[in-house]
Amino acid sequence: MNLKIPGALLLLFLSACAQILPKPTADADKRAERSQAAGKSKLPSQDLTAPMLFDFLLGETALQRGEQDIASRTYLKLARTTRDPRVAQRATEIALHSRQPVMALEAAKIWVELDPNSVTARQTVAALLVNADRLEEARPHLEKLLASEGGSIDEAFMQLNSLLARNSNKSATFELVKQLAQPYPKLPEAHFAVSQAAWFANNFDVALAEMKQALALRPDWEIAAVYQGRILARTSNASALEFYEDYLKAHPKANDTRITYARLLLAEKDYIKARDQFQKLLEENPGNADVALAVGLLSLELREYDTAELNFKRALELGYRDPGMVRFYLAGIYEKTERIDAAMEWYRSVTAGNQYIPAQIRYAILLTKKGKADEALQYLQQLPATNNQQRAQLIIAEAQLLRETGAYQKAFQLLSSGLEKLPDFAELLYDRALAAEKIGKSDIMEQDLRKLIQLKPDHAHAYNALGYGLAEHSNRSRLPEALELIEKAIALSPNDPYILDSLGWVHYRMGNLNQGLSYLRQAFGMNPDPEIAAHLGEVLWVQEMKEEAKEVWRSALENNPGNEALINTMKKFMK
Repeated sequence: MNLKIPGALLLLFLSACAQILPKPTADADKRAERSQAAGKSKLPSQDLTAPMLFDFLLGETALQRGEQDIASRTYLKLARTTRDPRVAQRATEIALHSRQPVMALEAAKIWVELDPNSVTARQTVAALLVNADRLEEARPHLEKLLASEGGSIDEAFMQLNSLLARNSNKSATFELVKQLAQPYPKLPEAHFAVSQAAWFANNFDVALAEMKQALALRPDWEIAAVYQGRILARTSNASALEFYEDYLKAHPKANDTRITYARLLLAEKDYIKARDQFQKLLEENPGNADVALAVGLLSLELREYDTAELNFKRALELGYRDPGMVRFYLAGIYEKTERIDAAMEWYRSVTAGNQYIPAQIRYAILLTKKGKADEALQYLQQLPATNNQQRAQLIIAEAQLLRETGAYQKAFQLLSSGLEKLPDFAELLYDRALAAEKIGKSDIMEQDLRKLIQLKPDHAHAYNALGYGLAEHSNRSRLPEALELIEKAIALSPNDPYILDSLGWVHYRMGNLNQGLSYLRQAFGMNPDPEIAAHLGEVLWVQEMKEEAKEVWRSALENNPGNEALINTMKKFMK
C-alpha cells in the first residue's frame, strides 16, 4: 500500500524532529533568521510517503541508539529525496556530529542549493571545503559570504583566518585571503586579514607591510598596533619597543598597546621602564586591581618595598580575584624588611588558594626563628593537605625546620617516610639526598640524585648537588666525574650562583686555583651567601690573599652570625 500523508502533516513531523536538533549557537544572527523566513516560501509541496516515513523513523531511531553512520546515511538519502532545506540542514548536522565529512559536505551542498540565502548553510559548505583543502571550491562561497555581510564586512574579515585556520596549506590560504581582500583596498580589516594569513605562511615582510597599511587606514586601531609590534619583535625587540613608544606618544590612552609594551620591557628585563608604564596604566585605570598588582610586583622586583606594599594593598581594596596571593606577597615584604610580627600576621591571613600552604610554611619558619621550634613543628603537623603536592610541601618544610635545629637524623627519617608513600616526588628525592649527605650517607645521596636525574633530566640542581657531593665525599678519582656533572648543571642554568660556586669549588679541589677563584668571585658577586663566602675565603687564603679572605668572611658573618659552614671554615684557617 502506498500511504500518502498531506504536506501539512509533513511540516508537523519535521517540527517534531526539530525538537531534537541542537539549539542555535549564540552567534546565530538575524541574517540567518531572515534567510529562514525567506526560505519558507520556497519549501517543497511534498507528501510524506510510506518509504519516507520509514526513513525518518529509521534515522531517528538510529540516532537514539547511537548508530551515527546509519543515521547519517538515512538522512542524506532523505535530503536527496525530499529536496527540503530543513531536512538537508538536519542531514548536515547529523553527519558533522558523526564525523562524516564527505556526507556532511554533500548534505550541506544540497542545503545551500535549496536555501542559497542561508548564511549558516554557506558557512558550513565553505568550512568543509577548507578542511578538505579544496580552497578553490571554497572561494566562491566565501566571496558570496563577504558580499552578503554589508555593514558587517569588517567583522567578517576579522573572523576569516579563524575559519581558514584548520587548513594546513598556509601558503594556499594566504593566496586565497589575498584574492578575497582584493576588492576591498580601503578596508583596514581586509589588510589585517591578509597580514595574519601572511604571518601564518611565514611571509613576514608582507605581514608587516599589510599591518602597516591597516594602521594607516585606521590610525587609532589598537589591535593593529599591537600586532605590528609583535611582527617587528620577531626580528628585533628594539624595533618593536621603539614602535610602541612612538605609537603611545601619539595615542597615550591606548591601554592594550601600553600593556603589550610593558610586557616586552619585562622580557628585556627593563623593570624600571616597565613599572613606569604600568604606573601610567594605573593612573588611567585607578580602579583596575590587575594593574595595581602588576605595579606592586615590579616594585617588589626593584626592591622598592614601600611602593610595592602600597599597590598590593590597593589591589586588595579593589577586590583582586586571588587575595591570598596578594597577602602572601605583602607578608614577604614585611619579612624582607624585618617586620617579623607583621609578616607572621599576613601569612596567617592567607586562608585559601594556591598560596595557603606556602604561607603557613613561612609562618612556621618564622616561629622557629623566634625560638619556638616545637610550636612550629606542631603547627605544620596539624595543617590539612588536600593533595600529594601539598603533602610533599609539608614534609619538606618540617624536614627543613628539623635541619635548622640540628636534628639531621630526624629530618632524614621524615623524608624517608614521605618517599615510602610518594616514591617519585622530585622535591622529596632532592631533599632526602641533602639530608643523607648531612648524616654521612653519601650512597643514599647518590642513589636519590641519580633517580631524580632519571625522572627529570633537566633538573640543574640535581646535577649540581650530585657533582658537589662527589667532590666532597669521594676520593680524588671521581673529581672529573663531579666536574662533568656540574658543567651539565651550569649548561642548564648558566646564571645560578650556587652552581657557579660548585664549579669554582670543584676546580679548586682539582688544583685549578685560578679557575676556581674566578668562578667563586662571580658566584659571590651575584649572591653573598655565607657558604659561597666560606669557599671564596678558603681559596683566597690558599692563594695568599689572606686579608681579602678575612674581609669576605667577616662581612658574611655579620649578615649570617650563626652559619655553621662559615664558622667552621674560619676556625680552620684563623687559628
